[in-house]
Amino acid sequence: MLLPNRLHKGDKIGVIAPASPPNIDQMYQAFPFIESLGLEVVLGNHVKDVYGYLAGKDEDRLSDFHAMFRNPDIKGIFCAGGGYGTGRIAGKIDYKLVKENPKPFWGYSDITYLHTAIRQQTGLVTFHGPMLSSDIGKDDFHEKSQDMFRQLFAPAELNYSTSYSELMIISEGAVSGELVGGNLSLLVSTLGTPYELEAKGKLLLIEDIDEEPYRVDGMLNQLKLSGKLDEAAGILIGDFKNAEPSKRKESLSLSQVLSDYLSDLNKPIIAGFKIGHCQPHFAVPLGVHAEMSTKKLSLTIAPGVK
Repeated sequence: MLLPNRLHKGDKIGVIAPASPPNIDQMYQAFPFIESLGLEVVLGNHVKDVYGYLAGKDEDRLSDFHAMFRNPDIKGIFCAGGGYGTGRIAGKIDYKLVKENPKPFWGYSDITYLHTAIRQQTGLVTFHGPMLSSDIGKDDFHEKSQDMFRQLFAPAELNYSTSYSELMIISEGAVSGELVGGNLSLLVSTLGTPYELEAKGKLLLIEDIDEEPYRVDGMLNQLKLSGKLDEAAGILIGDFKNAEPSKRKESLSLSQVLSDYLSDLNKPIIAGFKIGHCQPHFAVPLGVHAEMSTKKLSLTIAPGVK
């Protein structure tokens, strides 16, 4: 495990768009919040590029990624948004550069592919948290989501309980281990690649958006058949926004799908975490030690910076 250095007021933060084109107006609307943290925003050279459904060509998005890790004046990197495209650059990343220049790397959704690849190639702890154009720049950006950025400025243990949201037990028990995971569809897309999710003995977080129950069913089936569900020590189920059937009149509910795949795994599994495409969004470091208990209905996560 490689912990990045904490941020300090006055630090410069690099903003990149490694996936789809961000909403530029909403990205700029996020700047006042970032500046209220005492941080200075530095935009990547290609953040405003558009190449179809991508925020610029692969080499340009990769160039921004490398430039921010290489620049010693940049103390942290925030992603402008998600969408699609990070898997296209994962195989070309200079992971030695990342490992030699550890700094907070923050984002979620499609950024899950980078979280997984970076952690497994370098050991660097990264952060699954709200992004500029997708969340921070919107009117509904929640005060509790804003508070989650404090973890970047000082080592702080995170504690999640039912005071944050209602939690539901799918399978009982207590477990501890390294917290990994993120967006379900992106985790599945790593299978069979050099960046295949390593889940053995770990606490696996899954969340997603706009996926119908039959689609979630297919993805969980792939994780099951690949052995990932059996290997995980425990599972945290985050937010599954808009997981409602639309193409099919007859459908299982999301809760039925989750029960079918998870209820008989005989390991601690809790659903209802406000982690993912939701407000508030409980941001978490990935790659650190965490403990989860169904008896206490709690999740405790070690600090993500040093």
